[in-house]
Amino acid sequence: MQVQMKGIGKKYEGRENFTLRDIDLEIEDKDFCVILGPSGCGKTTLLRMVAGLNSITEGDLLFDGKRMNKVPSKDRDIAMVFQSYALYPHMTVYDNMAFSLAMRKEHKKVIHDRVMEAAESLQIKEYLYSKPSDISGGQRQRVALGRAMVRKPKVFLMDEPLSNLDAKLREHMRVELVRLHKALGTTTIYVTHDQTEAMTMATKIVLMNDGKIQQAGNPEAFYNRPENIFVAKFIGSPTMNIIDGVMKEGKFVADHGLITITPTEEDAELLEAFEGKKVSVGIRPERFESGGEFGDTFTVTVEVVEMLGKEKILYTRLENGSEVTISTPGHYDYKPDEVHSFGFDIEAIHFFDTETGMRIN
Repeated sequence: MQVQMKGIGKKYEGRENFTLRDIDLEIEDKDFCVILGPSGCGKTTLLRMVAGLNSITEGDLLFDGKRMNKVPSKDRDIAMVFQSYALYPHMTVYDNMAFSLAMRKEHKKVIHDRVMEAAESLQIKEYLYSKPSDISGGQRQRVALGRAMVRKPKVFLMDEPLSNLDAKLREHMRVELVRLHKALGTTTIYVTHDQTEAMTMATKIVLMNDGKIQQAGNPEAFYNRPENIFVAKFIGSPTMNIIDGVMKEGKFVADHGLITITPTEEDAELLEAFEGKKVSVGIRPERFESGGEFGDTFTVTVEVVEMLGKEKILYTRLENGSEVTISTPGHYDYKPDEVHSFGFDIEAIHFFDTETGMRIN
């Protein structure tokens, strides 16, 4: 099912400002769309509006072209998985999964077949006659997913379903959810504040902040072409380095000349209009080169070295105290208090208008 939002806005009674406004978004049939953002950005509010749990103040919500603003939640052909499992403790896993179908008075054979199909997909058949208190948190979350699956909805809505799981189980469940989505082919809208979940699971990411969409697109676009400084810093771990400077005679100069970058010919044309103006440069920690093989170099003192196995994260400072985070292969030998020179991969540099925070295109 295709889900469209046209100028969607939400304003709660008694509040002066809109919580959400001017939300324009198209989620195509079979998409796995992850709505990402910090706490309070409006992502859960938006999901609840799609679910029919929150009213829509302005704009239109369309399912396959049909306006859904006033359609009750029960008639939207959706299924929602919440952050809390919300299982009935006195019921078995089987009964929890079958409950919504039983309430609809579905035939017993239909209920049984759907429960068994979902249980097999989620690998929880052996727990069907256990109570929720007798199974682990990961298994309970699978039961909650199964309860949604048996309804065979046209849209799955998921509100941070993995946040209560430990790190190892979260990693496992990310893979399982992607496999499940591939098998079912159901349009899925998934809310999270975890950028790793978004980057690894989504076919489409929608990043929000302050009730507005900052960027929407595939994960590669977010990482390689962030639309503004907020997106650049939100996506990626460690976060992208943002260096403030000014354009002088066609070159980017920052930190009193300690950093100088000669743009590519393509970027130089775009930056002509910014001569003498403030510009910010963004560069991922892994896009530096030891020794400065790419031309422009700078010198830093290594303060902290984080050994992560396949990579080392270097937290360094320039002579004037400005910080630069650099990622290097794990087998490279760096130690605190050492002084090293690095260069930039100029093909991987992002230029932003410092005043607006927007990418210079």
